[in-house]
Amino acid sequence: MNTQQEAATTGPQQPPPGQQVTIFVNTQPHIMTKGEISFAEVVALSGLPDGPTVVFTVTYRRGQGGKPEGSLVAGESVKVKDGMIFNVTRTDKS
Repeated sequence: MNTQQEAATTGPQQPPPGQQVTIFVNTQPHIMTKGEISFAEVVALSGLPDGPTVVFTVTYRRGQGGKPEGSLVAGESVKVKDGMIFNVTRTDKS
């Protein structure tokens, strides 16, 4: 079996130990690689339905060093830290 076949049969790979963090989006744990996460990625992880009149608000806490809490808007991203908590709320502007 070649590497492409192995990757296809084993499914998504977990990040290597030491390179992964667990974040919580609306109380649900998600394992990801250390680095940054964007507003759009956090919203996608929330699983909340989207629509033409839907607006999302993303807040976080337990973040990195100088900015342990805050909010994200579309186009922004933030460095993730193990145990970081994101809250995503959905508003329908009807």
